[in-house]
Order: sequence, then structure tokens, then C-alpha cells
Amino acid sequence: SAAIANRVKELAAEIAADYADTPLLMVGILTGAAQFMMDLLSALPEAASNRVDYDFIGVASYAGLESTGQVSITLETTVDLHDRHVLVVDGIVDSGLTLQRVLEHVGDQSPLSVKTCVLLDKPSRRQHTIGLDYAGFEIEDAFVVGYGLDADQRGRSLRYIGVLEDSTTDG
Repeated sequence: SAAIANRVKELAAEIAADYADTPLLMVGILTGAAQFMMDLLSALPEAASNRVDYDFIGVASYAGLESTGQVSITLETTVDLHDRHVLVVDGIVDSGLTLQRVLEHVGDQSPLSVKTCVLLDKPSRRQHTIGLDYAGFEIEDAFVVGYGLDADQRGRSLRYIGVLEDSTTDG
């Protein structure tokens, strides 16, 4: 949607300005962040794109539509994170469990700095305090799909973000 595209451009401009002369490694959390991160990379000004590399990290935390409460790393980054400025990119943060686990894992590899960028922030579900450096949109407590986000592997390729019917979790 146009709203997503505009917000991605704004985030790309902020990131480019903040890392003006600094090489950056974006690490996307698979699979939900893939589309967002690719659009974010495409939206970077050309001068900034020459200083940005990217990689992915795989995690598992859901069984169907329910979080298991456990996050396991299923795919390691291939790029060495040591002495790099790292921006961890995710599609959505709700409880914060996945992002917290990834930040700990990245931090264990001695990067120079670590920041976060998420498309959707769902603070009403937060169980772990996470500082978000860049956030696209704050959303209410609903299960969303599209633009890389899925419901049990469905809906990920929608070009917009929609709310799964009967998905509110507050009863």
C-alpha cells in the first residue's frame, strides 16, 4: 500500500542520515522481515546503499498461530558480525521475545553497535522491554498478515497488511 511505501521511504531516509558515513549491516529476521527489509534497502539513497550490506537470521517461535514461548535460532548469519554496526530488522514486535533473543544472539558476537528497526510495533503485548530505534507503525492488539507476515504460513505474500478476523487476543 502507499502508506507502507511512504513510511518505508521515511525510515530509509532516517537510517541513511543516522549512518551517514558509517558502514552498516542489516540483519533481517526470517521470514517476516524479508519483504520489509528488501523494500527498506531499495529505498535507501544510492550513496547510503553503497555502505549497507545485509544478511538474515532464522528463528522459530510459533506453532501454528500460537507462540511457543521459546525462540530458537534456526539459521545463523553468514556475515561476521564482529566489529560491525548492526541494524536488526523485523516485520513486527509484539511480546518482544523473538527480538530480545535475536538481540542477545547478535550481541554475543561483539558488534560495534546494535539497533533495531521494525515495521509494526504492538506495544500492548510487550512482555520484554525492548528499545526500538526505528518503528514504522504502532498497531493495536490484533493478528495481522501480509507484507511478509503470516498466519501459519498463509497470507505472507499479500501486498498490504490486514487483520485476521476474530484475531484480537484480549477476549
